[in-house]
Parts: sequence; structure tokens; C-alpha cells
Amino acid sequence: MTGEGRGIVSAWAELLRLPALFTVPGDVLAGAATVPGRPGPHTLWAIASSICLYQAGMALNDWADRAEDAAERPHRPLPSGRVRPTAALTAAGALTATGLALAARAGRPALTVAAPLAATVWAYDLGLKRTPAGPAAMATARALDLLLGAATVSGHVRPALSAAALLGTHTLAVTTVSRHETQGGSPLTALTALATTGALALTLGRRSGDAQVPPESAHLTACGHGPAHPLRAALAVAYAATAARPYFHAALNPSPPLTQKAVGGGVRATIPLQAALSARAGAPVSALITAALAPLAARFAKKVSVT
Repeated sequence: MTGEGRGIVSAWAELLRLPALFTVPGDVLAGAATVPGRPGPHTLWAIASSICLYQAGMALNDWADRAEDAAERPHRPLPSGRVRPTAALTAAGALTATGLALAARAGRPALTVAAPLAATVWAYDLGLKRTPAGPAAMATARALDLLLGAATVSGHVRPALSAAALLGTHTLAVTTVSRHETQGGSPLTALTALATTGALALTLGRRSGDAQVPPESAHLTACGHGPAHPLRAALAVAYAATAARPYFHAALNPSPPLTQKAVGGGVRATIPLQAALSARAGAPVSALITAALAPLAARFAKKVSVT
């Protein structure tokens, strides 16, 4: 690849925040783990749909923020001229259409969830993120992404509402911190996110008495072993460790660099959170698959920022 070609690839990887892409499949897998039924090919279509809709949101985000970024982050792909605004907007539209088509391929229940998910993504990027409703809108998008997995496997989302609420709560905390990452946040916001992380970690570590055991772990139960409590506890600790330290540092000094690190830590913590939700639902295979994405996210985060 020529130097120009590498530059184009690098610009789009930065625009789409490539490391954050690894936080997406775990949403669908965690949702699928909470309902009766066995994940199959339709689940892969749902994951592909989720990835497309997430990337659409990334491209649309920079298109909507191009004027603000020109003043505060001129190095970003659009204000620096490495990606044209029309190309970013076109990509957002194409990715959204592709995501909805893939959801339709996964089944009507999946499309029923993917449609409001896409609408939430566009509503957030085009206006809601600049209002007090912004963090709640982003939390809703993440929760819907998890429900997409549940709808794809069973056609029902009610058993997944608890897991969706936990994921949404984490996303709410991260997004609230991120609202002032370029100017610097406040100690109270970071402390609130830290307390939220601790509460979620404790919830994840407790046995879920009403969790249903999906077919992928049924053979473990038949052999006299329940859902792996040590795995669930280890993932809950990994979640807390990933998010808590940067939140604590941002609480002590809410400067832009430390606030940005806190946001990055919160985004990366999404992966062990998703894995813990799968383990909590009695799906250790899904939990391990999701957890395996964390090293990949960390590796790419050294080259491309997740925020």
C-alpha cells in the first residue's frame, strides 16, 4: 500500500474510532445469553448489523461536530481535510442502510429493535447530545443494542431488560463524563461515575437467581456444574479495574487529558461488563469470546484513540 493509501486508511480508522468497534459484538452476545434459545447464524447477522449502526454513529458524530472540532480538535479527520464531510455523511447513511438490511436478514424481531436503535443514533448525533437528554439517549442506544441480541434469538426482549438496564447505566456514566472531555470535567461527575462502576461491579458479582441457563451451558448444568461463579466474579473485577482507576484520577484532577483517559477507560470497560453479563446469564462461552476482544481493543487503542 502506498503512503497515500495508508493515510486514507488511517484517517477512516480514526474517524470510525476503530478500537471502539471491539465493544460492539458483546452487546448482542450478552442479549442473546439472557433468553432461551441457541445463538446461530442469525446472531452473526445481528452482530454485523450492530457493527454497521455503531460505525454509522461514529461517522455521523464527526460530521455533526465538524465546526466544533475545527476549533477544539483540528487534528480530527474532517477539520484536517483528510476526510471530506460529504464522504462522512454518505458513509453514515450507507452504513445505516446496510445495518438495517442485515437486521432484516436476522429476522423481523431483530429489525423491530434495529429500527429504533438507528433512529436513536441519528437523533443523538444530530441534536440530543447537546442537550441534557444526551447521555440518556446514548444509554438507550446501548441498551437497544443488547436487546437486539435477545430479539434475534428468541423474538422476545423482556428477559434481557435487566441486563440492558445495567449496560445502559454504565453507558450513561461514561457519556456524562465525556460531555466535557475537551474542556475538562468536574470531580463530582467523575466520582459519580466511579460510584456507579462500583455498584455495577457488585451487582455483576452476585448470583442472579432468576437468570435462565441457555442451551450453550446446559451441558454444564447436567454435569452438576452451574454457571461459573468464579468467571462472573473475575469479569466483574476486571470491569471495575478497567474503569475505576481513570475515573478516580479524573476526580482528583478533572483536566482534559485525565478526563479523556477516564472516558477511554469507561469505553474499554464495556467489554468486561458485557462478558460479565453473559457469564451472569449462564453463558460462559459467550463470556469468554467477548472477553477475548479486550486485548484486541487495547492493542488498537495504542494507535487510534477511542474518544
